[in-house]
Amino acid sequence: MVTKALASYPFCRLSEVIAGILEDHRVLKFWDCITSEEPSQIYISLIHHSIRHTFSNSEPVSLSQNHGPTISIFIHSTVTFPTPNIPCRESILKKKKNHKEGLKVAPNNENLLCLRCITLSSAHGLRRQKRDWVIPPINVPENSRGPFPQQLVRIRSDKDKEIHIRYSITGVGADQPPMEVFNIDPVSGRMYVTRPMDREERASYHLRAHAVDMNGNKVENPIDLYIYVIDMNDNRPEFINQVYNGSVDEGSKPGTYVMTVTANDADDGTTANGMVRYRIVTQTPQSPSQNMFTINSETGDIVTVAAGLDREKVQQYIVIVQATDMEGNLNYGLSNTATAIITVTDVNDNPPEFTTSTYSGEVPENRVEVVVANLTVMDRDQPHSPNWNAIYRIISGDPSGHFTIRTDPVTNEGMVTVVKAVDYEMNRAFMLTVMVSNQAPLASGIQMSFQSTAGVTISVTDVNEAPYFPTNHKLIRLEEGVPTGTVLTTFSAVDPDRFMQQAVRWDTRQPRLSDPANWLNINATNGQITTAAVLDRESDYIKNNVYEATFLAADNGIPPASGTGTLQIYLIDINDNAPELLPKEAQICEKPNLNVINITAADADIDPNVGPFVFELPSVPSAVRKNWTITRLNGDYAQLSLRIMYLEAGVYDVPIIVTDSGNPPLYNTSVIKVKVCPCDENGDCTTIGAVAAAGLGTGAIIAILICIIILLTMVLLFVVWMKRREKERHTKQLLIDPEDDVRDNILKYDEEGGGEEDQDYDLSQLQQPETMDHVLNKTPGVRRVDERPIGAEPQYPIRPVIPHPGDIGDFINEGLRAADNDPTAPPYDSLLVFDYEGSGSTAGSVSSLNSSSSGDQDYDYLNDWGPRFKKLADMYGGGEED
Repeated sequence: MVTKALASYPFCRLSEVIAGILEDHRVLKFWDCITSEEPSQIYISLIHHSIRHTFSNSEPVSLSQNHGPTISIFIHSTVTFPTPNIPCRESILKKKKNHKEGLKVAPNNENLLCLRCITLSSAHGLRRQKRDWVIPPINVPENSRGPFPQQLVRIRSDKDKEIHIRYSITGVGADQPPMEVFNIDPVSGRMYVTRPMDREERASYHLRAHAVDMNGNKVENPIDLYIYVIDMNDNRPEFINQVYNGSVDEGSKPGTYVMTVTANDADDGTTANGMVRYRIVTQTPQSPSQNMFTINSETGDIVTVAAGLDREKVQQYIVIVQATDMEGNLNYGLSNTATAIITVTDVNDNPPEFTTSTYSGEVPENRVEVVVANLTVMDRDQPHSPNWNAIYRIISGDPSGHFTIRTDPVTNEGMVTVVKAVDYEMNRAFMLTVMVSNQAPLASGIQMSFQSTAGVTISVTDVNEAPYFPTNHKLIRLEEGVPTGTVLTTFSAVDPDRFMQQAVRWDTRQPRLSDPANWLNINATNGQITTAAVLDRESDYIKNNVYEATFLAADNGIPPASGTGTLQIYLIDINDNAPELLPKEAQICEKPNLNVINITAADADIDPNVGPFVFELPSVPSAVRKNWTITRLNGDYAQLSLRIMYLEAGVYDVPIIVTDSGNPPLYNTSVIKVKVCPCDENGDCTTIGAVAAAGLGTGAIIAILICIIILLTMVLLFVVWMKRREKERHTKQLLIDPEDDVRDNILKYDEEGGGEEDQDYDLSQLQQPETMDHVLNKTPGVRRVDERPIGAEPQYPIRPVIPHPGDIGDFINEGLRAADNDPTAPPYDSLLVFDYEGSGSTAGSVSSLNSSSSGDQDYDYLNDWGPRFKKLADMYGGGEED
């Protein structure tokens, strides 16, 4: 079976037109539809009216096997049936040998005019072939209003005449989500759609139809059903953005690209439903033309269409863009709008211009970083952009570079600033020519204005300048030690104000500006410098052999101006310092050959008035050379050692003569203290030996140790005595009669309340009266045993009275205030928790006590408590009331 889909649709509704080529290559008419119910028959149907169909080209599909006739199916392009009524006649198909022609009429099909049966035969014998059923694609319009279920197609098998067949469908939309969009009558094979379709939700469905017998056995191979949802124009175009921002340079030529707007339509883009077209609805402002921009209807590209964009006139355009589907048909299409904001960007088409052609300013001489004049310009370009920011240059009038022009970033003004001091005596005025431009170059075709240059006149004012020194710092060289009053040099100062004719004088007051050692004097009129003291190179005021002094010179102007000059004196060393022996102290063993003392010398002078040094022992006293000897190591070091075999431990002063190499040489006799001590085998002094060397004998050491022990013993005895005395004092206080130890607030009760916290006060304060006059005046008589005896008690001197309150009331009040101010002292103002008293209590809790009448309780049980509770039983037990 080649085609099997004629049962449900009339032949005029077929979605495909198939041309068949028989084995002898005879082509059927385009408007013929090939079908077959029997393997040996081909039905040719003539369509009743014209239908237009669209197909895509494909390769021929062979339906033959190895033997027998070949039938090839071709899918053709658009085919139009021009003849609505074609008579059924024998000449439709040419007769050919081995073919039998017969005429059959399709029953119950008014659209079928005639049906011609062609029986194929072959001289070689034809073999019957198995043919599959084919259902053409089914188109279903979306958003259909029903009624539902709506029949789509009928599926029928060739074998339904022989056996009972059950039909079913599977796939997405049937037994897979979304479920039950399609269903099929299992008996008749009619397939239905159950609800409206939405192409934007799903554009196509692929189902498979199955035919089985009553036992579930497959009768036919499954057939593929392709259901396409036909698009309806139910979605309007949607812009990606509601507001689009674009920009275009001012002065752009027509056709300059600005931006692209895009709208998407959810409908089928291959149909008019999804074909969007754009147009500009309005433009605001409509200056200089109402149509400054145009839009490509298909791409949405916005371009300029007119010249005259000027940012200085119109900085921004607002364009309303409309997108319409149905290829822009405003009558049938759906539309939507968006806003395109087009900013006209600035270009440097306006050169900066000075507001005036000449400027003037004034500057004092010798001043720098002073703004002399402010240059103002006008620029119509966008402020604070490279097209507006001004750059100033000095073209002429300042060959030495005294001035520069800086731009104020806020006002764009040019600030003429002095960067190099000007001298009134050299230049009294400057005539500058300045030019202004922008950071960005001018746009093409724009020329600089003649107003971009201007002149600046700067006057220099004279001020009283300080004297200056042609040679500063001035350096002289001389030997140290020159006598006082020696003329060293003359310090010259010059007044630069030669037109003022002023005199310069030196400041001779003490202290001078800088003469740290006060070694120099200067003449106030001629600047001659003399020594006021001997110059010493070894002084602490000398740094690297140089002494530095600063002098002040001032003119007589109003106000006077002063300047300073610095004199540097390089002092040449002379041999005026004798060497000093080092070290001053040393230690050596009492036996020779164990160690030696290395000695050297220090000289405040410098080379060549220092080493090599000569070390020697004096001849007097003779014991020095007898006990000691010096061995020379090099020009700066020597060794001092014992000459004799043994020298008693002790401290010895050894004089040594040290001589330098100056011209003339200077020498000095220095004494080194040498501690001679016994040493161990390593040559180190022992501890006892070190002490002995310090000048203490064995007896002295023992005496010192005894004194230390005695002192420690005395300290220990004093501490023991103090402890015993403290103990006796506490014992006497405990001898007071307990009957007199009356503490009214020490009453012990078995209750959980607060009490007095501090009960351990000193009772002696209560028993010690302020004065003893009434006791001493008391006549002899009977007294209590605990009463203090009358009269003086020399063996027990009266202790000084401890400061205490004037009376017992003050004492108690003070203690009360201390307790009140102590937050940690009980009783605490807090909630007291009591145990639960049981369910027999009338009151639920202590906090909710209430009174009860005699009728609320039965008090007869009180009579059982015995005679002791008789009174209580009479009160509550119902006795007679008085």
